[in-house]
Amino acid sequence: MKKTIAIILSLVLALATLAGCASTPAAQEATEAPAAAAAATEAPAAETTTAGEKGVINIYTFTDEVPKMLEKYIEMHPDFGYTINATIIATTDGLYQPALDQALAAGGKDAPDMYCCESAFVLKYTQGDMSSYAAPYADLGIDVAAETAAADIAQYTIDIGTRPSDSALVGLGYQATGSAFIYRRSLAIDTWNTDDPAVIATKIGPGWDQFFTAAAELKAKGYGIVSGDGDIWQAVENSSEMGWIVDGKLYIDPAREAFLDLSMQLKEGGYYNDTRDWTDAWYADMQGIGAQPIFGFFGPAWLINYVMAGNSGGTQPGEGTYGDWAVCEPPIGFFWGGTWVLANKDSDKKEAVGELIDWITLQTGDDSLQYMWANGTLNGEGGTKDTVASGTVMAKSNGELAFLGGQNMFDVFVPANQFANGKNLTQYDETINNLWRDQVRQYTAGNVTRDEAIAAFKQTVLDTLGIESAN
Repeated sequence: MKKTIAIILSLVLALATLAGCASTPAAQEATEAPAAAAAATEAPAAETTTAGEKGVINIYTFTDEVPKMLEKYIEMHPDFGYTINATIIATTDGLYQPALDQALAAGGKDAPDMYCCESAFVLKYTQGDMSSYAAPYADLGIDVAAETAAADIAQYTIDIGTRPSDSALVGLGYQATGSAFIYRRSLAIDTWNTDDPAVIATKIGPGWDQFFTAAAELKAKGYGIVSGDGDIWQAVENSSEMGWIVDGKLYIDPAREAFLDLSMQLKEGGYYNDTRDWTDAWYADMQGIGAQPIFGFFGPAWLINYVMAGNSGGTQPGEGTYGDWAVCEPPIGFFWGGTWVLANKDSDKKEAVGELIDWITLQTGDDSLQYMWANGTLNGEGGTKDTVASGTVMAKSNGELAFLGGQNMFDVFVPANQFANGKNLTQYDETINNLWRDQVRQYTAGNVTRDEAIAAFKQTVLDTLGIESAN
């Protein structure tokens, strides 16, 4: 496929100005698959896939994941006849949302026909401030009721993608991101004389008390239980009962407030290497070359496939930590991440866009995106496997991975999807999460007291977003 990368100085300057107005004092952190982390330092880029003469379909996204899916669709459907023009802007520098917002508001021939949103900010585009730009899937020629039922789509992806004002489905994801605990087999055997996932699940949980009992036992052997406090944050955040905004005010759910104490417990016990996620030190712990060997990480299937495997120091069992991993039920159920695909209500190519979105999010045949994604056949046999939103697809897919010593990861990840929900998400999560985690780091570093950290967090949210605290 012919690809051209266009980096336009004026666009970069405009985006930088927007970012200066909209970004938070905290550094933006990657919250999705590794492609987002890898793209963190890239300038906004346009990637064009040429396939025909019917016209151009513009897509805005934050990684090359969906554009590569569209490349595959065009390869499989040479009569599709459209050119795909992808604008890829990483989320990590706070540039993506301002650029997408400006493009949607400006309209015209360069406006996105399709756009992608991740869980950290998807509600802004499906239910919040920018939701009016989204086209109902029904307007794209998709039989929503029949197709979601036939595909057995995970309910939380439907809930998140439904606009309350008209009850229209405006976005769906293709992944299911119920999560597990991913641990080193050799360290488990050395500590407990077994690497059986059913047994290890009882060692690290249920609940945080049991988790820290395991942390102490691992520490006695010279191991940390996690790399950094960010590893448990995803579990804390996404298992909380309430989101950050309740009745228009900032609300600190008790589970999220407890993250202060859990993080301090990790620090004081020396149970981690005090790394920050999405940094070289974090990746080093996946390879087992950090300050102390690290037992495990919390995350969904994409963390294994697109982050851990590539940072394990090998490509086959016996190299680095590759093959020395397994997955088990986490101490607390949660989900992490996911990408929703939306269409612009003002697009004049709704039928073609609907064809693409339908293939990505709802079709279940052997030539559908979700089937190939689940079975690692998108680019031929032997590719990466992932849990997907369709229960119909998951029921006929095999999740055995050499990285996990041959374990079928779907045995753990599919049941974990029951813990996924969209009820504790808000459109401000990306910003508020960064502000909260910064204050937690200040607390564990001894720079502020617990009460000072909470007070500073509330004030910063007020200063940044104009949202007052309810508690």
